[in-house]
Amino acid sequence: MFIKKVNYLYKFLIIFSLILPINSSRAEFFKDISNIITINESRLSYGVSVTDINSDGNNEFIVTGFGYPNLALSYIDGKLKNIIQEDIFLDRERKTIGVAACDIDKDGFEEVYFLNTDTYSGDKKYSDRLLDKKQKKFFDLFEIEENKTSLNLTAGRSVVCVDRNGNGVYGFYVANYGGPTRFYELNNNLLIDKAPKLKIDRVTGGRAVVAGHIISDNTDIFAANERGSNFLYKNNNGSFTELSNEYEVQDKYENGRGTTLSDVFYRGQLDIVSSNWNGNHRIFALDGNEFRDIAQPDFNQPTRIRTVISADFDNDGFDEIFMNNIGQPNKLFKILDNGVLKKIDIQVGLEYFGLGTGAAVSDIDNDGILELLVAHGESGMQPLSLYKADIKEKFNYIRIQPLNKFGAPARGATVTLISNLRKHSKTIDAGSGYLCQMEPVAHFGLRKGEKIRSVVIQWTNGQKKSLKISKINKTIKVKQ
Repeated sequence: MFIKKVNYLYKFLIIFSLILPINSSRAEFFKDISNIITINESRLSYGVSVTDINSDGNNEFIVTGFGYPNLALSYIDGKLKNIIQEDIFLDRERKTIGVAACDIDKDGFEEVYFLNTDTYSGDKKYSDRLLDKKQKKFFDLFEIEENKTSLNLTAGRSVVCVDRNGNGVYGFYVANYGGPTRFYELNNNLLIDKAPKLKIDRVTGGRAVVAGHIISDNTDIFAANERGSNFLYKNNNGSFTELSNEYEVQDKYENGRGTTLSDVFYRGQLDIVSSNWNGNHRIFALDGNEFRDIAQPDFNQPTRIRTVISADFDNDGFDEIFMNNIGQPNKLFKILDNGVLKKIDIQVGLEYFGLGTGAAVSDIDNDGILELLVAHGESGMQPLSLYKADIKEKFNYIRIQPLNKFGAPARGATVTLISNLRKHSKTIDAGSGYLCQMEPVAHFGLRKGEKIRSVVIQWTNGQKKSLKISKINKTIKVKQ
C-alpha cells in the first residue's frame, strides 16, 4: 500500500529534510503589510471569505463582525478599503461568525451566507442571512415571507457550498451546534432545507466542514465535529452515505476545528488535514479504501487551533500549511516531497498574543503572490492582520480559475497540475474549514526546472477537461 511504503522511508526523510536546502526556510518568511488596510480598528471578528462581491472581476475579502459591521475589503490604489455600506450587509446587531459564498440561483454571481451565532449552542436569537443582489442592492432571501419558516435558529459555526448534483447549482451545508444540520437549496426564490430528505440532519457539535473530490468523483463532504465523531459523506449522485467508520476518520475522542483539503504527497489525491482543539492534529491520507493518519509529531502536537490553510505562499512549488491559533503562536510547515513536513521558523506572523479566529488567502492585488488575512476576536478586540511572503528569489506561477456553465466559480472542483516533477491536485475551496473560505482559484508556484505538461480540471460532476499551458505567470479562467 502507498502509505505503508512511505512510512518505511519516514525516518530517513525527516532527517534528510533537516539538511535539505529549501529556498524559503529563512526566519523572515512573512512581511506584515497590515498598514494597507485603510481603517483597521480593534474589533471582534471571526470568519473570512473571498468572493467578487461587486461583480467587477476582482475578489474581495469578506470579514464577519461579531457585534461589529461585516466588511468587504477591496484592493484599490494600493489599499484595502471597505466598499459596502448597506446596512443589510454591515448587519451590526447580529453576531456573525461563519461565511461562505457561491451561486445558488444560476445567475453567474455568488450569493453570500452569513451564519450568526449569539449563543454557544442550541437555540439562538438572531437568524442567519443569505444575501443576494438584484439591481445593485442586497436583499436577504430569508426575509421573503415564504422563507421565514426555514430560518436557521440554531447556533452554528461553519457553512460550506456543495454542488451535490454536479449541475452547477449549489446549496449551503450549515454545521450547527446542538441542533440539526441544515442544507439549503433554492427553488424559485423558495429556500428548502433538504437535510432531512438527504438524511444528513444530524444533531452534533458541528464545527468545520469541507467539500470536494475526497472519495468519489462527485462532491463529498467531510465534517469535523466537537464532542463526537466526524462525518464523511460520500456523494452518490446527489444523495449521501455516511462512511466515517469505514474510512477511519471518525476521531471521536477529539474536538474538531480547522480543516482543509491538501495533496500532501503531490500524487494527484486530496488528503484531509483535520486539526483538533487542544488535541492531536491529523493528516488523513487515503490508502486504498481507508485513511491513515500520517501527521508527524511536531505537526500533531496539541494547540488552540482555529483555521488551517494549505497554500504556496512563496511560489517555490512546495505548499505550506499555516496553522492559526488563538492565544498561542501560529505555526507554518512546508510540505516537502513524500509528505514530509518541515517546520518553518517564522517571526513575522507568529502572533504570540494573537486572538486568531479565522484566516483566508487570496492574491488580492493580482501580483501573483498570495496575501494572508487573519481575523481576531472571541476573547478580546484586535485589528486585522495582513501578511505576504517576503520573497527574496522570484519564482514563476500559474493560477487556474474554473468557472461552471453559468459563469460562477466552480467551488468544489479539483485542479491537477501535471509536470516533469510532480502531479499536484488542489481544490477550488468551497468553504468553511472553520468559519472561512479561500479564493476560488488554484494557485501553483512552480519549482526550478519545472515544465508543465498539462493541467486537468475535474468538475463537480466528475467530468474532466485537460488544458495545455502555453504561458505562465498569469491567471487562466476556464469555463465548463
